[in-house]
Amino acid sequence: MDAHFLGIPELTETPSVAVVVDVMRAFTVAAWAFGQGAERIVLAGSLDEALALKSRHSGWVAIKDGPPAPGFDTVNSPGMLRSMDLGGRTVVQKTTAGTVGALAVKDAPLVLCSAFVVAESTARLLGTHGREGVTFVVTGEDGRADEDLACAQYIARRVTDGRTDAAPFLRRAAASRAAAELTERVRQGVHPDDVALCLEVDRFPFAMVAALEGPLMVLRPRTSSSPATA
Repeated sequence: MDAHFLGIPELTETPSVAVVVDVMRAFTVAAWAFGQGAERIVLAGSLDEALALKSRHSGWVAIKDGPPAPGFDTVNSPGMLRSMDLGGRTVVQKTTAGTVGALAVKDAPLVLCSAFVVAESTARLLGTHGREGVTFVVTGEDGRADEDLACAQYIARRVTDGRTDAAPFLRRAAASRAAAELTERVRQGVHPDDVALCLEVDRFPFAMVAALEGPLMVLRPRTSSSPATA
């Protein structure tokens, strides 16, 4: 597989296949939302857009980075989200990096959003697309976040070598700046279990595919038995 690893500012053209990686915490949270029963996740371009979407749709749930804020139901924390019942609901998510990265490649024919919790399913889905080029969008720190780069490199390796061990990649993620900031509560809206939950490999048995549905970029879970992308 011809893999490229780029930060959001380095995206100069639309890739044919994009894997947008945000380990701590956007796409770990997204996977947990699906695990808690959410039907779909709408990736919002701004906080105002997220609130506007929620206000127009009764029953939608809005999530943001940072501290709690009026109009939002919870924050971008897997530890907090795991206690919520999201059965059949639509979640609107706006984060600092992950949702930005996904929207930056919204015109790509195939967009996957990923983290360690869905790494193997992501690799398997990529494996069905032959040896075409894949652009991994490393969302954190303008492409320098080692937790995101480690996860992206792990997924790329798993596509070509199913024996690849996750342990060294997880050690890099655990030693990352983001992990330290979450552990030390430098960031707001943090649960004590967030880092551990972000480092659970293959917690969920699905990949996550984002695609335009009308004007909205919508993320949905995709199992190996789900219909293939058109």
